[in-house]
Amino acid sequence: MFEAENIRDWRGLDVVDYDGRKIGTLESIYFDTLTDRPAFATVTIGLPTRRRLVFVPVDKATVGPSYLKVTYDKSLVKDAPGIDPDGELAAEEEGAVFAHYHLPYEPGSRGERRLGRR
Repeated sequence: MFEAENIRDWRGLDVVDYDGRKIGTLESIYFDTLTDRPAFATVTIGLPTRRRLVFVPVDKATVGPSYLKVTYDKSLVKDAPGIDPDGELAAEEEGAVFAHYHLPYEPGSRGERRLGRR
């Protein structure tokens, strides 16, 4: 996993899949509220008039000079749950993001959000 100290500097970097194919542009990072570690990136995809943000896990991601390389295929990421560019991920939709990538999901012990945006 990459170090998360300079995340704000990464906004606007290309996000590429494991083959180096561009998926989109890095918008933000969502942290796991249980571990305080980066969990997902939101990636801007689509045409200028129809943009949306999709979620991709950043486990095992690597950072290069001008990109964030994720370990997931471009087509899988583009089909991931998304939100409007000005939207926010609803707490009840978090499980669908994890399920899309076949990752285990449990909300906090009292139903708290699992993902927090920074």
